[in-house]
Amino acid sequence: MNPNRYIRVFDILNLLVKSNTGLRLTEIKEALHLPVSSLHNILQTMVNAEIAGMTEDLRYTVGPRAVSMALRTVQSIDIRNIAKRYLQDLVKVVEDDVYLAVQNNKRVFYVDRFLGTQRISLDIRLGEPLFLHCTATGKLFAALNPVLGQVALTSRLPSITSNTLVNRKDLEEEFQLIRDQGFAKSEGESVEGIVGYAVPILNIDQSLAAAIHISVLSGRATKSHQIKLLEAARDCADLIQRQLGNHI
Repeated sequence: MNPNRYIRVFDILNLLVKSNTGLRLTEIKEALHLPVSSLHNILQTMVNAEIAGMTEDLRYTVGPRAVSMALRTVQSIDIRNIAKRYLQDLVKVVEDDVYLAVQNNKRVFYVDRFLGTQRISLDIRLGEPLFLHCTATGKLFAALNPVLGQVALTSRLPSITSNTLVNRKDLEEEFQLIRDQGFAKSEGESVEGIVGYAVPILNIDQSLAAAIHISVLSGRATKSHQIKLLEAARDCADLIQRQLGNHI
């Protein structure tokens, strides 16, 4: 697609969100000064992709996919602001790197990071999609979200390290273990020498709102440190959940 067409999509969405009743083709044309033929082509593509919708009287509206993305984006930003001070306190307790992860559509990624006192050389970029089969956070989301679980179990399972789970049966059993124990763990499955832990943050309806991820050098990942880390992470998740209205 021509780069200008991408820009036009956002221009059209910007118009649609300002209208309560939707806009006709001619109204969009007059506002954006576009040829009818090319505008109609863009709108049809947007409708097919559910970025835009169309009413019975031929008015274009914001589509369900655009609404879903907007809501998830707002939710991600809100939970990031809510969680920040609690995650900063968590770092002081565990002294390891702490991340906040969220889901958008079929992608799971980190939206915030808080550095611990340990020297961990990891190039994990905020906003970069996480593997669902070999990261603690990815496995947590896949285990607790049936849609993501299906994606993980039906997709190719690349071997990132010698510890990566590449057998679907083993991965399915891992997801069940995560559901039973309430947290996920990756032991050098995506990065050699790093043990990852992921603890859920739940909405009021018990759906997964976000996750706390903690990266630990394998030499520090003792049983006693794991117990301390999980207790602190769960306490932190509980405080964030309460701010989301979940007091269970």
